[in-house]
Amino acid sequence: METISIDTLTKKLKNAPQSVLERVMVYIDALVESEKKSKPYELSKEQQQVLDSQLNSDKSTYTEAETLFEDLKKKYEL
Repeated sequence: METISIDTLTKKLKNAPQSVLERVMVYIDALVESEKKSKPYELSKEQQQVLDSQLNSDKSTYTEAETLFEDLKKKYEL
């Protein structure tokens, strides 16, 4: 953020009541947090649909990663 923007914000908040300052802090925290959670990639609509369709799938049909890994090692004699 440019210094002039910070100065402008400081002037606007200088005489603001405490409740306003608290709301501004919550808002800033939310902005910073959402930035941390943003994905460093983009999915196509089709890829997102595939992922979304898996949200409520039956977890009992899943294979444990360790089991899958061991099976692949045996299959390919690794």
